[in-house]
Amino acid sequence: MKFGFDFFLILLIHSSKSNDLEDSFRQQGKRKILVESIRDKGIKDENVLKAINAIPRHLFMDSSFEDHAYQDKAFPIAAGQTISQPYTVAFQTELLQLKPGELVLEVGTGSGYQAAVLCELGAKVYTIERQQKLFKKTQNFLRQLGYRPKFMSFGDGYKGLPEYAPFDKIIVTAGAPFIPKPLMSQLKVGGRLVIPVGEDSQLMTLLSRTSATKFQKETFGEFRFVPLLEDKN
Repeated sequence: MKFGFDFFLILLIHSSKSNDLEDSFRQQGKRKILVESIRDKGIKDENVLKAINAIPRHLFMDSSFEDHAYQDKAFPIAAGQTISQPYTVAFQTELLQLKPGELVLEVGTGSGYQAAVLCELGAKVYTIERQQKLFKKTQNFLRQLGYRPKFMSFGDGYKGLPEYAPFDKIIVTAGAPFIPKPLMSQLKVGGRLVIPVGEDSQLMTLLSRTSATKFQKETFGEFRFVPLLEDKN
């Protein structure tokens, strides 16, 4: 049987893509160790831990920094943003108390790692990113990995996505000086909004909507996030 040049070209392209998205046994082993370290720090939701274990975090980072991918720390990515510390991702996600099929608004798509965790948990994800270059890159990358949020938006996270509200859950992945009122109004009664609030450092804040006019607020210690910026594009 003879194969033409086109066949070998297709094979080469396929091989290249496979290598770009490789998730080796070594990387999977490192991920299991990372998951156990997060468990030891107090994360109890097994579904969240399974999601962290399922997602190849190294693919969300430049390949030259792969050794940092399974350390429990944040790391710089494009446009002055960071990929959040895995513990922080797990902590925020656990606070959401997410159920499969729920509508979730994510403010701050960033690398797409948090969105992938939400998708892995079965959420219908609506996500906003204000950095246009990062938005385009992440939108394409998530598709490559097979994670397909219901809607990805380039825009101002302070405004939310009123056209798709109300949301069961809202998660903000950047530090806000206050809780934006549009996000509060877009939360369903019975819903939960998780947001880091503060300037230099932030208090992880959970806002639960108990009625059309009432919210219950809880805080869970200090974290550090890049700032949630307004009207910058």
